[in-house]
Amino acid sequence: MTVCLLLLSVVAVTAAVPVPRALTRAKWPEREPVVGLWVWQCLVATVLLCCLTALALGAAAVFGTVRAQLFAPAPPAVTAAYDLSSAPLWASALTLLLACGAAWTTAMLGRELVEARRRRSRARAQLRERAPELPAGLPAGRGPLLVLEDEYPDAWWMPGSPPQLIVTTGALQRLTDHQLDAVLTHERGHARARHDWLLHLSTALATGFPRIPLFAHFCDQTHRLVELAADDTASRRCGHLTTALALIELNQHRGVLSCASSHRLLGERVDRLLEPPPRLDRHHRALTTTVAALVPLLPLLITFAPGLTALP
Repeated sequence: MTVCLLLLSVVAVTAAVPVPRALTRAKWPEREPVVGLWVWQCLVATVLLCCLTALALGAAAVFGTVRAQLFAPAPPAVTAAYDLSSAPLWASALTLLLACGAAWTTAMLGRELVEARRRRSRARAQLRERAPELPAGLPAGRGPLLVLEDEYPDAWWMPGSPPQLIVTTGALQRLTDHQLDAVLTHERGHARARHDWLLHLSTALATGFPRIPLFAHFCDQTHRLVELAADDTASRRCGHLTTALALIELNQHRGVLSCASSHRLLGERVDRLLEPPPRLDRHHRALTTTVAALVPLLPLLITFAPGLTALP
């Protein structure tokens, strides 16, 4: 058991500290944001699986009831291979720490979901107040596209069941038909990929564990890469130039090309659309995706190794 816990700790620390810092300096996620999002999710899954499996082993060593339930179907040789009869003091402390971390993570995820639902309810109430009066028999604010009377050009999507697209009359007046199609395709890309769940997860982990580099980088990169992925969805349908022009027209009053930190991502998105970076070839993309998918299996292989070697 001691060896398993040490290996799980090494894998978790490696995935949580040096790998995210190296990944943030890499240029290929900008070329393939969907693959980049997948790699970040695999890293987070690796750390969470390491903590979960270490918690299960530690609890089995400290509490006999947990050990009896966890290893009930296993042969006696498998139980003996883990050497859970005597738990050192540090294993008990680690188990308590991991249990507190699991409870805190659950609380942060629950709080983020509750807050997101509350914000969504407030936003829907405000939309019902701002939405124009519709003829009798037409449900206000229930269709897939809602038009608001507002001089400022804007468009966004609101998660829900079903997701709803909102566009202002200012956007309808300023954007051409092709540019409007690009904007709506961008927002539909967010809705189809359910980026809201990914944003909630990254925000909850970064809020709950702000000093862990993986979760801080995961939150920052997720907010960036989901926009790049939605831009790619729009550019494949409407073209890079049309999507870039739509982005400029939609955000010109916000200073899209300024150097302010809050607007820097918009400027990067415009530059990326006007000068598309070379994309990864098919084999490189498949290799990266496969390797990223195999990384979360490391905690399971480490955990099950003693049991597999003990089997006849």
